[in-house]
Amino acid sequence: MKKKEWKKVLAWAIVFIFILSTVPVSPSTAAEIADSVYINGNIYTMDEDQPKATALAVKGQKLIFVGSDAGAKGYVGNNTKVTDLKGKTVIPGLIEGHMHVPMLGENLLKIDAFWKPKAEILAAVKAEAARVKPGEWITGFGWNNTIWDDKSYPTKEELDAVAPNNPVVMERTDGHMIWVNSKTLELAGITKDSKDPQGGEILRDAKGNPAGCLTDTAGEPVQKIIPALSDEREKEAILAAQDQLLSYGLTSALDAGSNVKIINLFKELYQEGKLKVRIYSLVGGDWGGAIPGPERDYIKNNPPQKELYDYHLSVNGVKLFADGSLGARSAALLKDYSDRPGHIGNYQYSDEEIYKVMKEVYDSGYQIATHAIGDGGVDQVVNAYEKLIKADPNADRRLRIEHYQIATLDDIKRIKTLHILPSMQPTHATSDKTMAEDRIGAERMKGAYAWRKIIDAGNIIIGGSDAPVELVNPYHGLYAAVTRTDRAGQPEGGWYIEDAMTREEALKAFTVWAAYGQFEENLKGSLKVGKLADFVVLDRDYMKCPANEIKDIQALTTVLGGEVVYQKDSSKTSVIWQGLPINFAVAPVIRDGKLYVEAAALADKLGTTVDYKAGSFELVMTKDGKSLNLTVVSIGQTELVPLRDVLEGFEYSLTWNGLSKSVSIE
Repeated sequence: MKKKEWKKVLAWAIVFIFILSTVPVSPSTAAEIADSVYINGNIYTMDEDQPKATALAVKGQKLIFVGSDAGAKGYVGNNTKVTDLKGKTVIPGLIEGHMHVPMLGENLLKIDAFWKPKAEILAAVKAEAARVKPGEWITGFGWNNTIWDDKSYPTKEELDAVAPNNPVVMERTDGHMIWVNSKTLELAGITKDSKDPQGGEILRDAKGNPAGCLTDTAGEPVQKIIPALSDEREKEAILAAQDQLLSYGLTSALDAGSNVKIINLFKELYQEGKLKVRIYSLVGGDWGGAIPGPERDYIKNNPPQKELYDYHLSVNGVKLFADGSLGARSAALLKDYSDRPGHIGNYQYSDEEIYKVMKEVYDSGYQIATHAIGDGGVDQVVNAYEKLIKADPNADRRLRIEHYQIATLDDIKRIKTLHILPSMQPTHATSDKTMAEDRIGAERMKGAYAWRKIIDAGNIIIGGSDAPVELVNPYHGLYAAVTRTDRAGQPEGGWYIEDAMTREEALKAFTVWAAYGQFEENLKGSLKVGKLADFVVLDRDYMKCPANEIKDIQALTTVLGGEVVYQKDSSKTSVIWQGLPINFAVAPVIRDGKLYVEAAALADKLGTTVDYKAGSFELVMTKDGKSLNLTVVSIGQTELVPLRDVLEGFEYSLTWNGLSKSVSIE
């Protein structure tokens, strides 16, 4: 080719390339065909640049389109699965910002003592002692003395009376106190002469003998001798926890205290393809005190790991403890407990010790997340973090304080200046309202559970549940954040309602803010092109439904990385009481257009008495002097009554949701 001809060809090639670069490429090209498209939705994206959408397009694990139905059509090919959302509400996959994943599953294997009356717990321990062999361990979780008539801490003698031949360990709902019997104390070597360890307390009777309750590090001698679950059993527990998470639309979870065994089991489950929920793991133990030896060695010998197994696992942080809990009076306070003069709680470390431990972790490149509940614990952590930050001011380490329940107003301002992240669990406030002010007094309450003050100071809040300390259901957390009432709607008007979050702020805490707290804001937390296709379809509009209904929200579909990992069975009707489905021995049935439910289970929830009329198709329910004659449907030996007749007769309101086939009682 002659030189003149070559120049001519080159000139035309340049023109052709220019034309290609300026003409929009149709999204229907092979590279842009979606695997799945969702249309006709009410989508809250949590993306500030595009807060609402009606359609999503997914290819692989990620979103390739977020926008209108018309725009989504260009991404539909012959093999694209198109789902009509029919106006349903969609939000980003929720992020559980602080929980204990294995413990959630493990507790399914233990006695369920969650907020139950003491007599009921003791009866369950007695039944378990009759079932197992002498010497076998009996464990349980969830008791809360603040809801009992006698709010004092329980004793070893009470457990001895029902289980004298078995070691018994019942963990308090906050995870910072255990209730044990004499057999357990004997096996652990805890006696009258035992000294309180740093960061813990052996509660004692009038004669100085161990009374039966141990806080924080004082429980370590017991924890060390409880037989560990086998690897296979632990895997079952993790997968059981996963089932719960996905059923609520939680697509990611921070595990706040993963020991080396658990980290390795997470990896095995991902390799086996059984674990789908995304986990951000904090290396450490679930109890206070120094970092255990194996975990300390792990930190020294392994650099932080991010987004392993295709964005599913990060081992990037370390969990430390500064103090205990408010309920156990082991949270560290700057001044005495209002209801226990002379006692300020339990600091896990001295100021010098905690900085030394933090420096070691910090220099290893890990994010630090420190449990601190009392204003003394919080202040100690902020001071130590400040030293680390000033020595390395340009590093983006996103130092976290887990729980951050009680703080001085000065420390609320300081964490903004230092860019320290508070990780808080909204349901802690509505659970602790029964005892918090007794513990710390009215003045310190100004900086307690102070979400509004924290946000108004310019901070973000990472949301979570601390499950199994609280129920893992994220809609309970969103409800508590917005209303500052418990699931029974108490107190009316909200507990210190001036510190409530808006609905948008609460949702940010469980999405974009939680993602930022894990260095993953470019991957998840909002529905945006290029981010992971993690989202959940709800049975009602979170932003617009009555506030009292937020706790009753049901996840219909959970999508994780484009894959449907949970689908609610809406063929069965559920009855929701204070945010939880009532468990019926016999499933509800519809007869003659009425929904009938098990009379005994409903009466138990409503606090009614039931008078069964032998040989009759009626029974009488009575509450507060008012009686209802009710038609009965019998299934086997079980009597069912018409739900609406009962609720309206006793002046309850009810809300029917056709999408989830659920009835909510108020």
